Amino acid sequence: MSARRRVDPRRPFVITPLGRKRYALGQGALPGSHAAQTPTVSRDKPSRLQEPADGCIMAVAHSERGVLTPEARQAVAAAALLAGPRCAVLLVVFGPLSESAAPCGADRVIVLHDAGSFRPDAELRILDALRERHRPVHIVMADDTVTDGDLGRRLAAHHSLSIATHVVELTAGTATVHQRHRSVYARRALPEVILLDPDCVDTRLPFQGRGEISDQAPEADPATRYTDHGVTTVPASRLALEEADFIVSAGNGVHDLDSFHALADVLGAAVGASRVAVDDGRFTRAQQVGATGTTVASSVYIALGISGAVQHLQGIKDCRHVIAVNTDASAPMIKRADLSIIDDAQAVMRALAAEVRAARGTDEGAGQ
Repeated sequence: MSARRRVDPRRPFVITPLGRKRYALGQGALPGSHAAQTPTVSRDKPSRLQEPADGCIMAVAHSERGVLTPEARQAVAAAALLAGPRCAVLLVVFGPLSESAAPCGADRVIVLHDAGSFRPDAELRILDALRERHRPVHIVMADDTVTDGDLGRRLAAHHSLSIATHVVELTAGTATVHQRHRSVYARRALPEVILLDPDCVDTRLPFQGRGEISDQAPEADPATRYTDHGVTTVPASRLALEEADFIVSAGNGVHDLDSFHALADVLGAAVGASRVAVDDGRFTRAQQVGATGTTVASSVYIALGISGAVQHLQGIKDCRHVIAVNTDASAPMIKRADLSIIDDAQAVMRALAAEVRAARGTDEGAGQ
């Protein structure tokens, strides 16, 4: 009988910077474990605001499909950590919100349900009205380039407010920002508008907000100088490999190219290849994955018939989940993969494509 201790896959684990799960034997829940990453309302957590508020810090965010993004949660948590004992956290959400904002630290929430299209000038007018009404000490937002970050910069420029962008560290009175590709850091007093870089704040707070929904939202102004043409869906095969979140890659063991491309299409995945497959002329040089090609960081990487040369493994070191299909159980790619299938790539491709089509046909039929 083997003396090796087996790990219960349901035990708490930590996600490493490479996206891998790391378990700890003989321990309970770990700080930073998967179970602790999702904010939940706990009855054991006290409310941060115990006294009537005489001021507020405003957090502004855009929702996605009715929920707050991780960056938006961090902005709310930062506002809660900066707020004093008599300072409320006012969360302004552009778009619908179907979850409680109390675990993030929000005390009052104003939800603007009809903010669906890109209207930065109309949103600026709404934010101006809320700022004039509530007089926040600081306004905290995520520093992205399309929604929150753009709105924060417009607000600061419109009113000549002090602003700190790319904030990577906060204290009670200072903000630390980075410049020149993180080669230079600067510290300054807290400005009126704070734009946070991702992962600047830990959302696991020792307290919770009140999460009260407020009906003090100003009337929406439909006038805008912008026209929103919607979102254009681009086939995954046209995406650059470094931008793709799902990649299906072929190696020397893939000969049925029709089945391979059919699988990529049905999965909606970008197409990659090993150097051997590229040198043979089956794929273009732009589709080569590896240290001598393109380094990728997708959430899912399916390696079909790829043995796993050192250069190729270096190119996928940042991929979160790697699935390998190969007839050689001792191939380096099999050792690297999170899930391995020891079988012929051609057979697996056809079977997987058929299963996906059947599942989607079942789902479509059930929804009718």
